[in-house]
Amino acid sequence: MLLDTGPLIAALNDRDQWHGHVAAEWPALVDRCITTEAVVTEACHLSAQRGGSRTRPLEFLLTTDVPIVAVHLPVHRQCLLLMQKYSDTPMDYADATLVALSDVLGVRRVFTTDRRGFGAYRGARGLPFEVLPK
Repeated sequence: MLLDTGPLIAALNDRDQWHGHVAAEWPALVDRCITTEAVVTEACHLSAQRGGSRTRPLEFLLTTDVPIVAVHLPVHRQCLLLMQKYSDTPMDYADATLVALSDVLGVRRVFTTDRRGFGAYRGARGLPFEVLPK
């Protein structure tokens, strides 16, 4: 399952509107999650911007052993095409890396708070994502 920025931020901030939903799902899902370096970068930035620790999202992922994937050049090219295709949604780079990674891994489940984006996004096969938490 792909891990997006929203649940990571919500898990670490009990004042986040999604905290309760994410906290309830996290124990059952964490062992199945994988994320990208772009998501970690975005989470660290947002955490600091909201008055939290800049390092806490990375520390949390390392503590919970969530794999953090670096994407390679062909995947970056796919990210660019995806961001152009979904410019009206809009799709940010972190989301693009997750959609591109879903194609590489054949994964259609995403742990996200971005219902609008991941409700619209489709990978190369045109299949919708299963969005969690429900």
